[in-house]
Amino acid sequence: MTVVASYVYTNGKRGRPLPIDEPCPALTGDEFAWIGLHEPTADELKTLAKTYSLHELAVEDALNAHQIPKVEAYGDQLFVVAKTAHLDGDKIKYGETAIFVGQRHIITVRHGSMRSHSEVRSQLEASPKLLSQGPDYVLHGIIDFIVDGYLPTVQTIEDRVLEMEQKMLANFLEREQIRRLFRLRRQLILFGRILGPMTEVAGKLVNLDLPCLDKHAKPYFRDVLDHCRRVESMVGGLREVITSVFEASNLLEQQRQGVITRQLASWAAILAVPTAVAGIYGMNFENMPELKTEYGYYVVLAAIVLVCGVLYHRFKKVGWL
Repeated sequence: MTVVASYVYTNGKRGRPLPIDEPCPALTGDEFAWIGLHEPTADELKTLAKTYSLHELAVEDALNAHQIPKVEAYGDQLFVVAKTAHLDGDKIKYGETAIFVGQRHIITVRHGSMRSHSEVRSQLEASPKLLSQGPDYVLHGIIDFIVDGYLPTVQTIEDRVLEMEQKMLANFLEREQIRRLFRLRRQLILFGRILGPMTEVAGKLVNLDLPCLDKHAKPYFRDVLDHCRRVESMVGGLREVITSVFEASNLLEQQRQGVITRQLASWAAILAVPTAVAGIYGMNFENMPELKTEYGYYVVLAAIVLVCGVLYHRFKKVGWL
């Protein structure tokens, strides 16, 4: 059975269980129904659609679970789609939660999410005064719960990127580390495509006059909007950090190659001295000067050592060696 929880709440307190195939109860006053489903079948959704007069287009979206975050009003009911996110290795995986909100009911349809709504249900049930305000406050609790789940995902990626940044400063990045940075950057780009619509959803819940939303609930949704913007800012900053790691790694590699090039050039210049002298005296001419000088061999060696020593000192002084 895909029904996770289904209860009638009275004055903010959990009441009797509510089977989804039961006719719509006559809820009045401070009563409302909260039904939570996880990957329901088409028949189960059709049953709920008939019982609570859910719009067929919204039911189709909730069943397919391939929607971007959005807010839509169908008559006196509200339909909200939110995206969940969790980290699996270096990959961000997404789930989807569709929420039907009426004056006396709220129905959540969860697909692919690793986080159950049992936690948020327990939190709200621990605050009967807030829960007694109705389904719109439950809607806030669910969306806030989903958005708060973004922060650990981004922080974990941030820790991994900063760890690689430290390795880059101590040693040069290996090919696999560079590939990993590219993968993380791609995941953040895709995550940004989810954060944008989620921020728009929170903004609409704050600024638009929508059915089933009490004006006193607006400040709560404004808090959700602030959380979305905060995560967006963190993702944007993290993408810049990854870019800076690439650039710094490239600059350090160029610097290392420059140092090696200067060292090779310095030693080539030093070795050119004995090579040139040896090349000259290796020519087979009969009449060459100094061939019969008694101490010519030692003088030439001393001159080679002196010139090479001077060159070494100069290169060392300018930092080439």
